[in-house]
Amino acid sequence: MSSDGSSTPSAAIEFVDVVALIGSFPALAGVTMRIERGEIVLLRGPNGAGKTTLLRLCAGLLPVERGTARVLELDLTIDRDSVRRRVGLIGHTNGSYPDLTVTENVRFWGRTIGATDDEVASAMERMKIDGRLADVPVSRLSAGQRRRTALASLIARRAQLWLLDEPHAGLDAEGRDELDAVLRAAAAAGATIVVASHELERAGSLATRQIEVVAGQTREVGGGS
Repeated sequence: MSSDGSSTPSAAIEFVDVVALIGSFPALAGVTMRIERGEIVLLRGPNGAGKTTLLRLCAGLLPVERGTARVLELDLTIDRDSVRRRVGLIGHTNGSYPDLTVTENVRFWGRTIGATDDEVASAMERMKIDGRLADVPVSRLSAGQRRRTALASLIARRAQLWLLDEPHAGLDAEGRDELDAVLRAAAAAGATIVVASHELERAGSLATRQIEVVAGQTREVGGGS
């Protein structure tokens, strides 16, 4: 509760002293951060700092070794399955099934939350993978087209938390502008966006806040902790 007696909105992500292991190595070594709903946050830092691990942890794909970790009000230490159903992660491999067509991929992910055919079609149109690309197997797409397919799947899923690892990679200039518009619209509609990127100028212009990841720990860029 706040000081005036009203309820305080829950954070999209709230970590306190979180440790996560890759094998026996502490890839995250005491992460403390809070990300509010509707924010667009840039994770920045050198290769190997733990950005991808942090995204995977937020998606419920890694166990929490120690600490307090809540995502969308769910405790990651006991309910990772529920977290995975409510978030969308796009990593370097995009997460699409190569033997399925573009439409089959978007429909598959959309129907995990009950998306209609119209919603699937709208998501495909939004990322410009309808028309001639609709029935093409993902294995035959360019890198940029695969990224568009993954993003359309995320739109169709209506994910509450978007976790994106180098989302602009493989996209041409038009695709990058379209992605930025999609992310801004998703945040305006209430989704929370977390982007890990080395493209600081591009991703930074989107972000409402930046968090630096160094040696498995986090700090606010420009001050704070």
